[in-house]
Amino acid sequence: MNGYLSESDFLMVEEGFTTRDLLENLLGELCQGSDQQAFFVADLGDVVKKHLRFLKALPRVKPYFPVKCNGSEGVIRLLAELGAGFACANKAEITRVQGIGVPADRIFYSSPCKQVAHVRYAAKHGVQLMTFDNEVELSKVARSHPRARMLLGITADSSSSAHPSMTFGTTLKSCRHLLEAAKEQAVEVVGISFHLGSRGLEPQAFAQAVAGAQLVFDMGTELGYQMHLLDIGGGFPGTEDTRARFEEIAAVVNSALDLYFPDGSGVEIVARPGRYYVTSAFTFAVSITALEEVPMEQLGSDGRWDSGTGPPVCLSCPLSPLLAPLPEEESGSRKSLVPCPEHPSHSSSLRGPPGQAEDRIADGLELPELHVGDWLLFGNMGAYSIPASAQLGGCPQPHVTYAMSRMAWKAVQLFQGKPPQAEDDRESLCTPLSCGWEMAETLCVPPVFAPTGII
Repeated sequence: MNGYLSESDFLMVEEGFTTRDLLENLLGELCQGSDQQAFFVADLGDVVKKHLRFLKALPRVKPYFPVKCNGSEGVIRLLAELGAGFACANKAEITRVQGIGVPADRIFYSSPCKQVAHVRYAAKHGVQLMTFDNEVELSKVARSHPRARMLLGITADSSSSAHPSMTFGTTLKSCRHLLEAAKEQAVEVVGISFHLGSRGLEPQAFAQAVAGAQLVFDMGTELGYQMHLLDIGGGFPGTEDTRARFEEIAAVVNSALDLYFPDGSGVEIVARPGRYYVTSAFTFAVSITALEEVPMEQLGSDGRWDSGTGPPVCLSCPLSPLLAPLPEEESGSRKSLVPCPEHPSHSSSLRGPPGQAEDRIADGLELPELHVGDWLLFGNMGAYSIPASAQLGGCPQPHVTYAMSRMAWKAVQLFQGKPPQAEDDRESLCTPLSCGWEMAETLCVPPVFAPTGII
């Protein structure tokens, strides 16, 4: 093992003891004490399973995890142990990843808009791979990082409705000009990058983007470049309730790669899956600190308060409305994780701590009767939910309790810090564990409610 992750970094979950059990135990302890701080429970075994699934579905693609998606210590250490690379958006993320010993050649400075000081920092610490999509970024790198290996970022959205300021990546029309400018400034361009984001859930969008990248590879060859790297970005779903399943998207990606960049072409393929890896692994628990019950006479004719927002429930920690799936309830000693039909529900609103600029979380939710001190659980909270700073709206950063099954830990140890390269090695990791994962399915925290409108 490379030593990125050890057994002391997480709680070992034995056979028959689930992370849901762990969550309920933690809540039981908190209900008996005075500590009502919000916290996460992270099933690292779920991340391991996602990694094995990625290797099996996309055998030619090396994953680079975007640190901005989830910079928690356990996730970074685990993915480093599994041999993944890291896509960093700034100096702080590069420092964080290198701080645990990840070498510079496994780091991609993926931000399309970089501060000069951060480019110099990358140069000083050996991080060479980065991207550009305009002449300003190209000039920054030419002046500050002469040994950089650049990827030209192209837009994956051909829609005319996309606002230019809201998209990154240059158009195919501008690629030749930028490649010529890079040649004039002696900048080494080694490949092409694109990022689909939520459009990745339309599988054919990947095929179109890969086809566009092949056209730019041809331009580079005409100009004398030796391009050998294609970054297909992110856009892979983190839950199962999406328009397209991961395997369906992977099948389209593989077909496009075989057509435009066949095996043996000398082109290395990388991707930046973020939500895919961590969304379903994290559950967030937050306590209720205040309630306001709205009198019947203040309800509208439809029985709702004002414009359907319902009586507010104040939570102990801010929660972004863009990240909050519907909750379930844990009420003291009552294990009402799924509201019982015999308990009447009430139209309710969730709010963060009073005085926060963005305290509105969700409106018009049908929830059972709640009390101060009750806990709400939010499933599928691993992506873009853990703040980078130590404080979040005046609240301490929520603590993360990491857990992993012994079976998943054995799978991690088989990697020995690097992904398997030979097909036989890959099968030895994926196939024998298939039955084991089925047996251990209950060791993963199941989604409580899928995040609505989040891709």
